[in-house]
Amino acid sequence: MQSRRPIIVADSHIPFLKGLLEPFAEVRYLDPADITAETVREAEALIVRTRTICNAALLDGSKVQLIATATIGYDHIDTAYCKQHRIAWTNAPGCNANSVVNYVASACENLYDSLQGLCIGIIGAGQVGGRIAHWAREQGMQVLVNDPPRAAREGMEHFVSLDTLKHHADIITVHTPLDASTYHLIDSRFLSECQPNALIINAARGPICDTDALLQASQTLVIDCWENEPEISQELLKKVKFGTPHIAGYSQDGKANGTRMAVEAVCRHFGWDAKTIIPLEPYHGERYDIRIDSDALKANPGHFEQFRNQYRVRRDFYRYDSPCSDIL
Repeated sequence: MQSRRPIIVADSHIPFLKGLLEPFAEVRYLDPADITAETVREAEALIVRTRTICNAALLDGSKVQLIATATIGYDHIDTAYCKQHRIAWTNAPGCNANSVVNYVASACENLYDSLQGLCIGIIGAGQVGGRIAHWAREQGMQVLVNDPPRAAREGMEHFVSLDTLKHHADIITVHTPLDASTYHLIDSRFLSECQPNALIINAARGPICDTDALLQASQTLVIDCWENEPEISQELLKKVKFGTPHIAGYSQDGKANGTRMAVEAVCRHFGWDAKTIIPLEPYHGERYDIRIDSDALKANPGHFEQFRNQYRVRRDFYRYDSPCSDIL
């Protein structure tokens, strides 16, 4: 008698996923709003995005052994709970790093006639920050990098203090995880110590920036990640130069990488021998233009989730494949 195939509950909006795991498992595709304690109770694995909060309320009493998020960030996973209950979890580090580089590049290229000689401050030198540093140097920019954990391990040779970065940077872009040390990192005091005409970019996590402080800021703002998504501040959306619906990492390349990494994690966990091949749309060298997404959101702010779930085809123009430690 054939044993029961494992049940996997997956976010139905994760692209390229359908068909990859069906040879090995029963895959139930659900909208994030329908991924509940009841619908995951019989599942051995979950494949999710940031919209699914994986905590005791979702997981208590379930059979879940593994959570694979097809995203770089994992603050939606209660990792302490998972450790206590022996639930493995994986994220997809670096999956959409090049996509975020293209987002930051488009914002800067649309706001400055030339980037040559400008000073960019990068907060967080992980997979994304390292690639942005490499891109910025290619444009002839001065690069300041702040990353306290890496500086503590590696020394200060390649890093600066946050105070130095704030005082000197023409452009400040944030690429840190969200935790207690980065919650409201950009607040009214932070902004008061920056150059008043600086450009501030948040394409990391919404709560890294204090919305009330941003509303009072003199700086130019580019915001992709917002507090209280998808119910974002309409006042802030009107104020920012470019405002987008958390899609900085939404290139086809980034999405395919995230899906591939999640599928491979599930296969490793269950011991399935499978190759994950995801064909993409042909690439013709087109460059991402942030204005398209910003104009669409400002015209229809109530469609925040719809824009994310039905996002247009977009490919990466700037691509950096070296590990972040090599390109910083």
